[in-house]
Amino acid sequence: MSQTLQEIAKAMVARGKGILAMDESSGTIEKRFKEINVENNEKNRWAYRRLLITAEGLGNFISGAILFDETIRQKDADGTPFPEILKRQGIIPGIKVDKGAKELALFPGETVTEGLDGLRERLLEYRQLGAQFAKWRAVITIGNGIPTESCIAANAHALARYAALCQEAGIVPIVEPEVLMDADNTIEVCYNVTNRTLKKVFEQLREFNVRLDGIVLKPNMVVSGKLCPVQADAKLVAKLTVKALKKNVPAEVPGIAFLSGGQSDEAATENLNRINKKFKELPWALTFSYGRALQRAALKAWSGNDANVPEAQKALLGKAKGYSEACLGTYKSTA
Repeated sequence: MSQTLQEIAKAMVARGKGILAMDESSGTIEKRFKEINVENNEKNRWAYRRLLITAEGLGNFISGAILFDETIRQKDADGTPFPEILKRQGIIPGIKVDKGAKELALFPGETVTEGLDGLRERLLEYRQLGAQFAKWRAVITIGNGIPTESCIAANAHALARYAALCQEAGIVPIVEPEVLMDADNTIEVCYNVTNRTLKKVFEQLREFNVRLDGIVLKPNMVVSGKLCPVQADAKLVAKLTVKALKKNVPAEVPGIAFLSGGQSDEAATENLNRINKKFKELPWALTFSYGRALQRAALKAWSGNDANVPEAQKALLGKAKGYSEACLGTYKSTA
């Protein structure tokens, strides 16, 4: 018997487990490879992503993996599809389906995520390839006079239409409204924008009849802009993040998987740990869906050399274990 959307969503936010974001576009993976002097070609992308999904024991800490279009179609040397390798690890395969953030016409400095055209058909194909959930990222930029209500509304509308199409196809939507942390804003500004964004997103999800017990929310934490001279500590991050969630996220949503958003590995761990340690009586599971924060150490250890695969996998498992502990509020820093 096939699993329901609600069962899959709950499994995605299982206690002590998070989601591995390994869905970098070709442009993004090129930037990552450039940092370790590795050529961005199909062979190297295959080798690196195989390294990630075959790390033995990864399923102890990771519930799902978000794949890129190329990756979900790839197979191991013996012909086993990558989604099948993930399933054998007890990891749910997922797929990135948006086409990226593009300039929002007549709104300088703001973007809207595209990819709705043809999405119904693509979702059906991805489901046949093994995907059980999907991801769509909306990008909200903080700056002088932005974000505007129009930008927030456009992105919330697109997220809701995407989520509805996913549920129609029997696929759980990860709803990802990311308020960027790239500016010099205070944490209070981030709180205000996050609050406005989440409010509009859930208004639109309801408008489009999306079942809230069959989604996973992937928001930013409420943090200081990385250029802000005063950086809020984990205590304030936890307090304002939970305040924004309580104000806007309905109790029927099964779980919230925070994005790392460019935080350092240590900050991403400490903030998640603080939230789970201090706030016990919340209606949703609070976990992670990290990309860079999970992969950074493994990518550096690998550096394009097959002989380094065991060391790279060890680094990946170490990070995953730390974040797993942070989901439980039991992480202890070794720094």
